[in-house]
Amino acid sequence: MFLEGSSTLELPASADMHVHLRDGHMMEAVVPTLRQGGVNTVYVMPNLVPPITNVEYAIKYQRRLQMLEPNVLFLMSLYLHPDITPETIRNAKRAGISGVKSYPAGVTTNSSSGVVDYDSFYAVFAEMESLDLVLNLHGECPSGGDITVLSAEERFLPTLLDLHQRFPKLRIILEHCTTAAAIDAVKHCGPTVVGTITAHHLFLTVDDWAGDPFCFCKPVAKTPADRAALLQAAASGNPKFFFGSDSAPHPARSKRGGDKIAAGVFTQPYASALVLDAFEQALKEGILKEEDVTQINLEGFLSAFGRAFYQVPDEKNERIILRKGQEKIMDVLKKDGTDVEVVPFRKEQKTWSVTWK
Repeated sequence: MFLEGSSTLELPASADMHVHLRDGHMMEAVVPTLRQGGVNTVYVMPNLVPPITNVEYAIKYQRRLQMLEPNVLFLMSLYLHPDITPETIRNAKRAGISGVKSYPAGVTTNSSSGVVDYDSFYAVFAEMESLDLVLNLHGECPSGGDITVLSAEERFLPTLLDLHQRFPKLRIILEHCTTAAAIDAVKHCGPTVVGTITAHHLFLTVDDWAGDPFCFCKPVAKTPADRAALLQAAASGNPKFFFGSDSAPHPARSKRGGDKIAAGVFTQPYASALVLDAFEQALKEGILKEEDVTQINLEGFLSAFGRAFYQVPDEKNERIILRKGQEKIMDVLKKDGTDVEVVPFRKEQKTWSVTWK
C-alpha cells in the first residue's frame, strides 16, 4: 500500500542520468525546469550542433548551464566521433568529464556525425576502461534491409555484448531501454553494464506514438510485453536499472509537421512525478503488484542507483515532497521574448506536485 495509500511522499532529490538541454533560447527555457521536476543531478547529452567532441567545448557548455541553474550538478559527456582519441579521453578525465556518448549514425536527433564502425574506437574504449569513464550507448542499429525502428534495439544487443566481452571493466550504460530483450541483456552482463529507463517508456506502446507525434521518440516504444518488462525492471530494486528521462525538447512546430516529425518526448518539468504516475497506472493494470513498489526501490531507481554508478553522491542530501494530484501538466512551455514553444508529455493531465524541503 506504499504508493496506492499515499497522498504525500518524501524522497531524496532525483538524479536524471540522461537529459537533452539543447542550446540558445531552448536551453534557457528548459534548464530552469530541472528542479521543477525534483532533479538536482543530471547527465547531459552532447548532441548539440555541432556535437561536443572536445573538452573545451564541453566545459564551456557546462558553464553556461551552471549560470542558468547553479543548484544542479551537471555531469558532462563527449560525443563519440573520429575526433575523439585516447588523448582526448585523458584530457576529459583531468577535466572531470564523466563519459562518452555513442550514437549510431543517423538513428536519432543530431546523430549524423555518429558511429559507423565501433572497431575503429577500440583504443578509445581501452583508455576509457583504464581511466574509468562511462560509455553511454544509444542502443539501435540504423534502419535498413530487414531492420526497422521496431527491431533496431534488439539487433544492436550483440554489439553491446561484444563490447562488454572485449572491455569487461569498462562501465557501459545501455541508454533508454525499450525492450524485454534489452532488459535481459543488461541482466546477463556483469556489474559494469547497466541500463537507463525513461518515464515515457513506462507509459507508451507502439499504438501511442503511431497516432501522436508528441509520443514519438527514438528508440520508439514497443509492445505491451516490452512495457511491462520496463516497469518491472524499474520497480525491482535491481541497481542495474535507474532513471534517465531522455527528455528531449523540440519546437512544437517540428513535432506537428514538416518533412519529418522530430523524435523526442519532453518530460523534464515533471520528471519525478511521471515515474510515480506510471507506477500507479501499472498497479491498476496489474502489471505491478503492491509489494513491488516500495519506498527503497523507488528511491533506488530515481536517485541512489544512478548516483552510485556515476560515483556522485548527493553531498547536499536534498529532499523533495510530492503530493498526489496537486499539479496539472502545462499545455506548452514558452520562453518570453522568443518563439520557443515546447509541448510536454501528457499535457493537461493531473500529476504529483513537487516542492523542495
